[in-house]
Amino acid sequence: MLSLVKKTFVEFSSDRAPQMAAAIAYYAIFSLPALLVLVLMVCGFFVDPAAIQGRIGDEIASVLGADAANQVRNMIEVAGQETGRGFAGIMGIVALLFGATGVVAQLQTALNTAWDVEPDPESGGVRTFVTKRLLSVALLLTVAFLLLVSLLLSAALSALGSTVEQWLPPSLSESALWTMSNGLTLLMTVLLFAAIFKVLPDADTRWSDVWLGAATTAILFTAGKLALSYYIGAKDSVSAYGAAGSLVLIMLWIYYSSLILLLGAELTQVWARRHGAQILPSKGAVRIVEHREVIREPETARPA
Repeated sequence: MLSLVKKTFVEFSSDRAPQMAAAIAYYAIFSLPALLVLVLMVCGFFVDPAAIQGRIGDEIASVLGADAANQVRNMIEVAGQETGRGFAGIMGIVALLFGATGVVAQLQTALNTAWDVEPDPESGGVRTFVTKRLLSVALLLTVAFLLLVSLLLSAALSALGSTVEQWLPPSLSESALWTMSNGLTLLMTVLLFAAIFKVLPDADTRWSDVWLGAATTAILFTAGKLALSYYIGAKDSVSAYGAAGSLVLIMLWIYYSSLILLLGAELTQVWARRHGAQILPSKGAVRIVEHREVIREPETARPA
């Protein structure tokens, strides 16, 4: 186990994961409004979009505070004004799709780097571009589906709460509901990360090889969420940034989440190659093998 962890961090460092996470955070801050609007549009076919928006706002407020939640709500309102009716509405939706899938495409590039694969340069640039965007849309639909499931489970837990309170003392009923709620949230997070590791990279891997990385990523993600929430509640950590403080918090959270996601990806590929099936490039992709050579020039060769 120790060698597995050590190899994971070696790969994490050699693949320049912190720089990749920074790039994802940069793309995400511009893609976030369009991403959330599209998720709300998809969910709106099944439930009231206000319920989903409220759930998103509550989750953000619980981690980053009310100001950050209000910032995200404003982003959604402004981005939602891009859609209308007729041709203008269609073009607005296309613009939202293009903007929302940008961060997913960057995430796919980072995961490909972690797994040493990339699209075949000879397979055609247009085909690669279209494939990436379609995968991005599929991932957006997955996020929307998990949000719907999460909302339904929350409603079920609320209905169950009145029954539990009749059978258990108040202190125990609150603990039981808290445990069930957080357990279900953790399960949804594991499923999301597993889907990302399975579907997004240009690689073929088994479901059995992604669960360890997905579970580890979900646990670290949840721990980071709790730690950041406590830190923000304990001190005014972004007051120096003034009005931009909420935006800084959002970028900080996205950066941390991206770091954890890439660490989980590295763990997945190390585990798969040691104990599972080999991770192979998918159709239309190739394996990348980098050769680095360090050359130290002798002192006599340096100019005076």
